[in-house]
Amino acid sequence: MAGMRPWPRDTVVLGCDYNPEQWPEHVLDEDIALMAECGVGFVSLGIFSWALLEPTPDGYEFDWLDRVMDRLGDAGVAVDLATATASPPPWFARLHPDALPVTADGVRLSHGSRQSWCPSSPDYRRRALALVERLAQRYHEHPALAMWHVNNEIGCHNSQCFCETSAAAFRQWLIARHGDLDTLNEAWGTTFWSQRYSDIVDVVPPRATTAGPNPSAVLDWQRFCSDALLEGYLAERDLLHRLSPGVPVTTNFMTMAGIRDMDYWSWAPHQDIVSTDHYLFGGFEDPSIELSFSGDLTRGLAGGAPWILMEHSTSAVNWQQVNLAKAPGQLARNSLTHVARGADAVGFFQWRASEAGSEKYHSALVPHAGSDSRIWREVVDLGASLRAIGEIAGSRVVADVAVVWDWDSRWTTDAPSKPSQAHRYADETLAWCAGLRRAGVTTDFVAAGADLSRYSAVIVPSLHVATPEAVAALTAAVGAGTHVLVTYFSGVVDDRDHVILGGYPGALRDLLGIRIDEFAPLREGETVTLGAPHWEAVDATTATVWTERGRVEDGTEILATFTTGPSAGMAALTRRATAWYVGTRLSADGIDAVLERLLTDAEVSPALAAAPPGAEVVVRRHDDGREYVIVVDHGGLGGDLPISGVDLVSGATDAGGSIHLAPGAVAVVRRS
Repeated sequence: MAGMRPWPRDTVVLGCDYNPEQWPEHVLDEDIALMAECGVGFVSLGIFSWALLEPTPDGYEFDWLDRVMDRLGDAGVAVDLATATASPPPWFARLHPDALPVTADGVRLSHGSRQSWCPSSPDYRRRALALVERLAQRYHEHPALAMWHVNNEIGCHNSQCFCETSAAAFRQWLIARHGDLDTLNEAWGTTFWSQRYSDIVDVVPPRATTAGPNPSAVLDWQRFCSDALLEGYLAERDLLHRLSPGVPVTTNFMTMAGIRDMDYWSWAPHQDIVSTDHYLFGGFEDPSIELSFSGDLTRGLAGGAPWILMEHSTSAVNWQQVNLAKAPGQLARNSLTHVARGADAVGFFQWRASEAGSEKYHSALVPHAGSDSRIWREVVDLGASLRAIGEIAGSRVVADVAVVWDWDSRWTTDAPSKPSQAHRYADETLAWCAGLRRAGVTTDFVAAGADLSRYSAVIVPSLHVATPEAVAALTAAVGAGTHVLVTYFSGVVDDRDHVILGGYPGALRDLLGIRIDEFAPLREGETVTLGAPHWEAVDATTATVWTERGRVEDGTEILATFTTGPSAGMAALTRRATAWYVGTRLSADGIDAVLERLLTDAEVSPALAAAPPGAEVVVRRHDDGREYVIVVDHGGLGGDLPISGVDLVSGATDAGGSIHLAPGAVAVVRRS
């Protein structure tokens, strides 16, 4: 068929994973009708269909997929066609048992689930690319094809395989990175515990062993595992680019705070369109904070450009200890929070709730109760809202503050044998993101070492690994007058995970004007008090997790000290020019007080002067100056928004310079 349907770009599009292979063929008619009713504009198709597309080795069957593609194309639904390589068929494990992944304990896992393959397996790679080639050749010209979807949630269940194939690939990766064995020994500090290598064949992955593994080796292993998965993605992407030119290629990231194994800064440049999945985790005190974090991080990976929310849920998921159902209205609030943070497409897993399988209790657009249900009515309403705000598509989020996020620092901070296992990298970052959201300030996420010149303020939570590029970027920012706030356990090691000697915070000592002699972390549940006699908002606030003992250099101002705990009398909060340092996990009140002063000094204003308590406010702007204020009322209080314009969701216009927001609602206001 001639011509291709481009990815929908003229509206904010509703979509979902679509798995028609789970249902009798006559259900397709009902699906097409219901998709029209709620306004579905795209579907991700064929994600877990390898066993149907290749039911026997090299025996391909595409007739069923042809029929679905044709029907979707006739209905005007764009198809994000998956390569189906996420989960091989059962016959793959029988023919290639060595391709099954192995745990750190040496247990070879069986098939019978998903992603049961070793990322370094040549057999998996060969079989996967053969399927991709057939799909690309068959569907490149199909008018419904709008995008290719490589694999699915790559690394979600098989990010690390400790088999001999992976070990050999790891050794090759190490030589490519370090050059020779002497350099590797130096990088890993192998004189400790008699670990020095005389032959590269003795190097193995950090498998289960008698005591703590070599931290430098573990850091390189984390990098290798991310790169091994990326290599597999690139093999599929490159084949698609060659056989299906002009059709964009993506793979769905997982930017939730709990996902830690892929360095997406290295993946993002290889996506034609950045996409992600996000699911609320009920263990967070306020899951909406982590939701906003994920959206901002995804936008950072996209370089500020609009991105695709490939999956989230209409209500409960199925994989947590307790799978909480969403409250009425939460479906829209969650969805439009992603839009506020830069998404131009809102996708769900999945279209219909499954009758069978491990995810049968996972919510869907069409629940088990069918279309006569609250969830379906909210889905229809969401589709109408997305169409109503369609003109926002293509605009970009406005942010004057950046947060530095670094996967190396996360991997090393969260590793064992650290001063405190209670200190977790994502927890520290989320605490400051929560404070920024309470302050009504939107943030971009940037990689360590990125250019910071466009930001008035930068937050740097626990940048444990300090590369020369990262230090230079922070130093340049402070030199230009940007307010840079660094928190504890930053600057401590280099990119080999070697301590930078001479006192903490190592590479950042000169910039911050402090010298820490000793970390003094706190017991679980222990709190300390801060004293700031000249700063009432911080005086007597509390802190947890961490304290430090050290001194300040000339020109560094002590803003607060520890008044109780193991570091009593020592500096807890300092400032040198526009370089701030926080040596503890501040309470929410303490974070709010510090941010209020920092943002005032940096001349950063909230996105909306007076928002309802608990509401989230973000501004998106087109290049031509059209501007939209998005207000998501997580607090459920509602109120009058001091904005002149029209709310694209409700159709309300301002009366006397304000627009009323109903409790728990979302407004997308086009400014006058």
